[in-house]
Amino acid sequence: MTSKARTKNPLLPFSIGILLLLSLVAFFATESSYIIISNWSLWVRTYFGYFYLYLGLACVFFLLIIAFSPIGKIKLGKEDAKPEYSLWSWIAMLYSAGMGAGILLRAVQEPIYMQQNPPYTSNLAPEILALEFTFYQWGFTAWAFYGLFAMVIAYALFVRKKKTLISETVYNTLPNKKLLYGIDILTILTTIFGLIAAVGLGTTQIKGGINHVFKGNFDLSLTIGLTTIIVIVAAYSAWMGVNKGIKIISKLNIITALSILVFTFVFSDVPLILSNFFSATYHYILDFIPMSLALGNYNPGMNFLSDWTFYYWAFWLAWAPFTGIFIARISKGRTLRQLLLGVLIIPSLGTFFWFAVFGSSAFELIETWGGYNNEFGNVFSSIFVFLENYPFAFMLNMVTLFLLASFLVTSVDSAVFVLSMFTDSGKKNPSKKHRLLWSAIILIATIALLVLGNVKPEIDVLTAVQKLLIITSLPFAFFSIFMAWVFLKEVLKKK
Repeated sequence: MTSKARTKNPLLPFSIGILLLLSLVAFFATESSYIIISNWSLWVRTYFGYFYLYLGLACVFFLLIIAFSPIGKIKLGKEDAKPEYSLWSWIAMLYSAGMGAGILLRAVQEPIYMQQNPPYTSNLAPEILALEFTFYQWGFTAWAFYGLFAMVIAYALFVRKKKTLISETVYNTLPNKKLLYGIDILTILTTIFGLIAAVGLGTTQIKGGINHVFKGNFDLSLTIGLTTIIVIVAAYSAWMGVNKGIKIISKLNIITALSILVFTFVFSDVPLILSNFFSATYHYILDFIPMSLALGNYNPGMNFLSDWTFYYWAFWLAWAPFTGIFIARISKGRTLRQLLLGVLIIPSLGTFFWFAVFGSSAFELIETWGGYNNEFGNVFSSIFVFLENYPFAFMLNMVTLFLLASFLVTSVDSAVFVLSMFTDSGKKNPSKKHRLLWSAIILIATIALLVLGNVKPEIDVLTAVQKLLIITSLPFAFFSIFMAWVFLKEVLKKK
């Protein structure tokens, strides 16, 4: 940090201490902890859900205004510097860190759910409405949360020459500097919880896919084995750094995902997919404001919003600091305009086309079957059930299993890198000892969580961790407003 009082970084021992304390509480008071987390998560979504909606819409417009204003011309680094990473590498890394395995988890299940359970009454065909609402929950708003943190942190890092810590963005504006430690520790813990949940869910999906493809009945030991392999590979990637590890695996992810996407697209009804993609995208843009505010006929009701949109918004917010730091770290040499428009538009359109391909093809399958008996209801196996209806189904499923593991690796390695930045005094290239330590902590914590869920199967421990993210997202929701205000004040001061 910039203050002498903060030269000894206490974030590592404090974070590990709090993590151990929470782990002990979860282990010895699992049931009561689950009840408390569930109740608090529901409370956050009930009383702050609409606040999240308003904040999300405000973030989208705020970033667009910044991007198209003179502020958007600000260069992140020296004026004559070229981007540190090519556009292809940059997109691959930000997408792998920002969405990753989630697009495989929900590729078929979510559009089908929205088709079978329309969020609200509409004149649109159920398939178009289903895709439109899926786009809405994975589109501009999610990336606006990421983009806001990325913009502020990148500006602090490459223009103000601060260190890569969330608290550095507001260091000179808080009267009580002790609050800064709280901000950074909360970011660290939220990143760890999010990562544990992502790895736990991802490895569970991989196990479900293996069981489905090979008609097996593998148990917890396979999940633990998969978790160990994924974290070890991620640790090696983080050890090698952004250029030699994270960038290469991120590119591999995108190439593999595009291969599955193109194959599915070619062997499906191409005109139908293109028609649904353009129609749903058009209506999404047209209806974006009323959907974002849940106005009138666009209001799905509190129960639906709480289970879906509020949950997504809180989840994206909880991931925004970690993802924002990583995007900022790889955006040196770009302008704020390039950063913001790139983050908002490119991954959103890619995600829309992804869901259009898999969703439209699944709609077509149901029509061919003559009815739907919840074949795609299981979020862990839906994509494998879907791919069984295509040529080379076994190979497709094997490639999908590989892609799931690879996406998890990039989520872990980028998170390990960011956590290491935090605990190594905000260095852009943190010590390898920190990278190794955080890899070990993540592995141990994830295995412990999986074991705890197996010991007490009546309690969904992974869901509890996800709900915990909803709770930790609330401080970030308010902090994002404060951070945006500080950023704007700093930028205008320099004009």
